Amino acid sequence: MADRFTRSRRWTLPLALGLSDGILNALVLASSRLLHGGRSPTVVFSLKVGCVAFVTALFTMFVAEYADQRAQLARSTRQLSLSGSGHLATTKLRGRAMRKAFQAAGVASAFSFVGATLPLALAAVLSGTPWAGFVVAIVLLAALGAALAASFDARVAYWAAALFVAGLAVAAIGSWLDIA
Repeated sequence: MADRFTRSRRWTLPLALGLSDGILNALVLASSRLLHGGRSPTVVFSLKVGCVAFVTALFTMFVAEYADQRAQLARSTRQLSLSGSGHLATTKLRGRAMRKAFQAAGVASAFSFVGATLPLALAAVLSGTPWAGFVVAIVLLAALGAALAASFDARVAYWAAALFVAGLAVAAIGSWLDIA
């Protein structure tokens, strides 16, 4: 039973990390454009921000997941009192750890691209209302918080509000930095 539960939660981390990372990238990089008017984002701009989010999520998720998988192999080697350090890491388990890391990185980067591109592309399509991208990004963060809370039996309103406020804070920082 525990194994089935673990498998069903396997994609929670890369999905949550990817989506939140993408939305936060969009808010940091485009808040000034979305909130101060004047320069409405374009579809090309939304794709560029999505590519930045994709690459950073791909790299960070792969490094984190592979490091975690290798640490588990090292821990198992010590617990089993196998001779030589990293003995399990030189077996077929090393390849399995690498595959799991690539899979998690693929999920995270895909959702990061979507999270970054969606609000900005919407703002580009609704060219008269660039602030719509800001609203969509903040609402997506709140929805992510609610979905995460529901998935692990936490207080939905609390998590939605927490991610909503975090999105506002990140947007304020992005607006202050005035990157794009």
